[in-house]
Amino acid sequence: MPRALDDRDGFRRCRDCDEWKPLDEFCTNRRRPDGRGSYCKPCFNLRSKASYAKRLKEKHGREVRELPAVPDGHRRCPTCGETKELDNFPRNRSGRGGYGRYCKPCHNEKGKETRLRLYGGSREYHLRRRYGVGQKEFDELLAEQGGVCAICGSPDPQHLDHDHRTGWVRGILCFNCNGGLGQFKDSPESLARAITYLRGTTWQRVLIHPGVFQMCSPTRGRPRSQRS
Repeated sequence: MPRALDDRDGFRRCRDCDEWKPLDEFCTNRRRPDGRGSYCKPCFNLRSKASYAKRLKEKHGREVRELPAVPDGHRRCPTCGETKELDNFPRNRSGRGGYGRYCKPCHNEKGKETRLRLYGGSREYHLRRRYGVGQKEFDELLAEQGGVCAICGSPDPQHLDHDHRTGWVRGILCFNCNGGLGQFKDSPESLARAITYLRGTTWQRVLIHPGVFQMCSPTRGRPRSQRS
C-alpha cells in the first residue's frame, strides 16, 4: 500500500518513531505534494546529527564532541565554555531568545580585539563611529586651536564637540565646557540669558574714587535665605 494512503486528515505517521503527529510537526519537503517530509522534527534532527557524525568520522577521523546539557534559563558561552544564567549575556534582538552568543566578559574581550584589529584601538573606533573622524583629524583640529580648549583656553582638551542636529564637528573642548554646552542644549538664547543673569547678580569691583574700589552687587541688601 502506498505510504501516502496511511496519512490521516492533517496527521502523518513518522517512519522512525511510528507515531501519528500533526503535519506541522514534520520537516518541510518541497518535493512532497503537501510540503512535509516523512520524519517528524525530533527524528529528523537525530538523523541529521548521526549523518554529520558519520561524515566527520570518515573525512577527518574525529568524533563529535558532546556538549553538556544546559538547564532552562541558562546558556553556554562557546568561548569560556561556562554555563551561565541569561542575565550574564548581553541583550541582542537578533540573537536566540533575545540574548547574545557570548557571556558579557567574553563579549567585551572580543569587542576589544575587534576594535584593535580594525581601528588600532578603542579611541579610534569611538571617534570614527560617533563623529566620522579619526585621531589624526582630532590632532590637526587641536593644533589649529593652539592645543587649548576652544572656549576657556585650558590646555590638553580631550572632548570633541559636535552639532547634535547636523552631526558636524565644531571644535575640541575640555570636560567642563563640553558638559556646559550640553546642559544648555546648545541654545544661544539660554546662554545669553545666563550671561545676563551672572552680570546682574555677581559682585563686582566698582571704581568710586581714583585708586579706590568698592564691591557691590545689584542684589545687595536682599535678605539672605533662611536655609543659608
